[in-house]
Amino acid sequence: MTKDYTYQNNIPIAPLKIAPLDSCLDLAQKVDEYIVKFRRNDMEVLEAKRKSLEYRGYDCDSYLVKSHCSRFGSGEAKGVMDQSVRGSDLYIMVDVSNYSLSYTVCGHVNHMSPDDHFQDLKRVIATSMAPAHRVNVVMPFLYESRQHKRTKRESLDCAIGLEELVNMGVDNIITFDAHDPRVQNAIPLHGFDNFTPPYQFMKALFTKERDLKIDSDHIMVVSPDEGAMNRAVYFANNLSVDMGMFYKRRDYSTVVNGRNPIVAHEFLGSDVAGKTVIIIDDMISSGESMLDTARELKERKASKVIVCCTFGLFTDGFDKFDDFYSKGYLDYVITTNLNYRDPELLTKPWYLEADMSKYLAVIINTLNHEVSLGEYINTTEKIQAFIKKYNQGIF
Repeated sequence: MTKDYTYQNNIPIAPLKIAPLDSCLDLAQKVDEYIVKFRRNDMEVLEAKRKSLEYRGYDCDSYLVKSHCSRFGSGEAKGVMDQSVRGSDLYIMVDVSNYSLSYTVCGHVNHMSPDDHFQDLKRVIATSMAPAHRVNVVMPFLYESRQHKRTKRESLDCAIGLEELVNMGVDNIITFDAHDPRVQNAIPLHGFDNFTPPYQFMKALFTKERDLKIDSDHIMVVSPDEGAMNRAVYFANNLSVDMGMFYKRRDYSTVVNGRNPIVAHEFLGSDVAGKTVIIIDDMISSGESMLDTARELKERKASKVIVCCTFGLFTDGFDKFDDFYSKGYLDYVITTNLNYRDPELLTKPWYLEADMSKYLAVIINTLNHEVSLGEYINTTEKIQAFIKKYNQGIF
């Protein structure tokens, strides 16, 4: 593999096709542009490949194919593949968290839920499973990933969803920062790749903060709870800085909106005074606990508080984030473009985006060539090279 992601010694398993659902169209278009660029980097190789049957369809203006799910007045739907995918290595992309799409049920407008998106995904799979050579699902936000374990008499929705996909014949499932990647144990004989964005977070962070000194005297990484410990440890170890953790003290005698309310956030770690503190987690849902953590850190005299989360859902809107930013409790929030973001979010002075489209394009291009994904799952070397360039002021 060259630095331009051209694979000269590996033929594709089959012609590449990418079928994005409407929920994931913008991200898919960016991914497609990168793959087209990758495959045109080495024109001499491509000239030879154009004449080879094994490389049919290798050099295309676009790898996107159109599909849609049309609905009846009752709300029932059917999946339709608008172009042939026979013999192709098909990647179906879906964003189950995209609430901006809607449909009509008996004259009433209904916004699409994760359940609706997952059902549409299965419909598109059903249209293409028979003719396609291989079907892969790209689901950045893993469906029902927050319902990944059983603690009492309750459903295991994420495991059931994964089993449904592989029972339909899906070969590989590609996701990002799964809430608990151990859920892949539900499908141990099938492909399940879970990627994380620490490199993209660092790139966005240090592009914004050009004068940060990367050492324990100036930076600290904090986990907002015990569930995010592994992410924070990896981030801190790559930066060679200290790590701290909050744990949530809850009132288990009371249930509010289906959960036990948080009484206090207790901090375990060294002094944060005067330091830039980076909070790492997989998602911002309502943002309540994340904002409480940010306030606790600023009250402990942290110089800056920066939040890095893979998925910014902002289920309760942006008002509280605006308020915390205006009060100085929060400096800015970094999330990826792997899920739908309200256009209003992109205008916020406290928001930064970590672009994941090139990374996802590399993953799809690599899988299509049947090349190992090992170096993309573990990005330590890339992170260390970036930090070295940053310290030298040449990135």
